[in-house]
Amino acid sequence: MDWEYWGRPVPSFGDPKARVMALGLAPGAHGSNRTGRPFTGDGSGDSLYPVLQEAGFASHAKAVSRDDGMKLSGLWITAVARCAPPGNKPTLEELRNCAPWLDQEMSLLKDLRVVVCLGRIAFDGLLAHGIRTGILRSRGELAFAHGAEYKFPSGLIAIASYHPSLQNTNTGKLTRAMLLKVFERARKLAEL
Repeated sequence: MDWEYWGRPVPSFGDPKARVMALGLAPGAHGSNRTGRPFTGDGSGDSLYPVLQEAGFASHAKAVSRDDGMKLSGLWITAVARCAPPGNKPTLEELRNCAPWLDQEMSLLKDLRVVVCLGRIAFDGLLAHGIRTGILRSRGELAFAHGAEYKFPSGLIAIASYHPSLQNTNTGKLTRAMLLKVFERARKLAEL
């Protein structure tokens, strides 16, 4: 109750020369929406950052604020929606409104090779980006499944993963080992 909230669109975070992108859903109501940095200050970040550190992308395992000294190497973190959505699920209108930000961001990341889609909404957002920008003709046979890999005609590789939400990690749907395997694979595919 006594926290001061960021309460605006959450900017992306990471290495501008990243070869790997972690694409999330949207800012968490009491995580990114509070701290102003993706996956920072909530349970999802508590699951994600230790894995990122172990995979060699993050300087340390705990992300608590924008001022905690966290540095990312080879990785860029963003989301398909930029503001905390009501009910933790963005509407189609919100996703459409945020789509130009993702398109522009991806065009600026010149070294990008791999996108790890954290959850089905992120996966669908990446496919929509591909269709909007002409790197995909249609969704075709691309289906979300944890660990699924797809190479787009442009050479970009997508890896699907369950989202590191408490709902998934507390139930064992997503384990630390499963998430680490995804980011280690991303690192290998990006030739880092």
